[in-house]
Amino acid sequence: MRPTVRQLQHFIALAHCGQVSKAALLCHISQSSMTASLQRLEQMLGSALFWRGPAGIALTPAGQRFLHHAQSILADLDQAMDEISQTSPALQGPVRIGLTETVSAYLMASLIAKIQQNFPLLDVHYGEHDRQTLEAMLKTGQLDLALMLTANISPSEHLAYDVLTRSPRMLWAQPEHPLILAGRVTLADVAAHDYILLDMDEHITVLDRYWSSRGLRPRITFQGRSIEAVRSLVAAGEGVSILSNIVYRAWSLEGQRIARRPVSDSVPTMDIGVAWCGRRQTGQAYRALIDFIRTLIPAA
Repeated sequence: MRPTVRQLQHFIALAHCGQVSKAALLCHISQSSMTASLQRLEQMLGSALFWRGPAGIALTPAGQRFLHHAQSILADLDQAMDEISQTSPALQGPVRIGLTETVSAYLMASLIAKIQQNFPLLDVHYGEHDRQTLEAMLKTGQLDLALMLTANISPSEHLAYDVLTRSPRMLWAQPEHPLILAGRVTLADVAAHDYILLDMDEHITVLDRYWSSRGLRPRITFQGRSIEAVRSLVAAGEGVSILSNIVYRAWSLEGQRIARRPVSDSVPTMDIGVAWCGRRQTGQAYRALIDFIRTLIPAA
């Protein structure tokens, strides 16, 4: 696994500020989220990046070397986005983009304004549909592009897609839940507790695959299409769930905390991609748009 852009941003902010509280404020996240992000980055790299002392935080020699690379990576990314932005006005006219409910709920609000800003000559129309409908509309030319979860895309010589981001799925539970406090958690451990199941965007099909591969089934006590209901029940201690980082929020609507942690068994990521009809060569025509959307999708 490679560091995400967000982790690099958190690392650079902390390197410059020297205090977790200031870096968290700069990145608009909580102190606990900042600490967790940096701990995961250090675990991923297998090296301590900071000395932690009473006077604050300072970079280790490894951290100083990594800071140079992190700044270079983000500078290259900014340059790439600028180059795409400079060429985007060449694209003009109507574009029809379909999306599934997960993309619609969690990504489109931030995407629409930025797409319009960087592609001012495009007349973009959006529509939400289920995966099967999106595939049919792409093949018949009713859509130019579709943003969707890619796990269940039907194999077809006429349908092409690129994965834009892979969001890890983690265990969600109330912060004092035994599984959050345990040293290691497997699917067998999760199966011993009440499970809150989100029935959204074909999530159940993916869940069936990785649970059945272990010969297990979750002990489902609630199944529903509302992510807010799932959050509320998990935060209230009514059960646990396994969901992706993109849809994670640390608080329920009632103001109760939700904690998360990895599952040691193999759990597939939630992959979000862009699809098009290959025989119409839409992907090539709108490559600049696709590449720009890729820079906007969070690597959670």
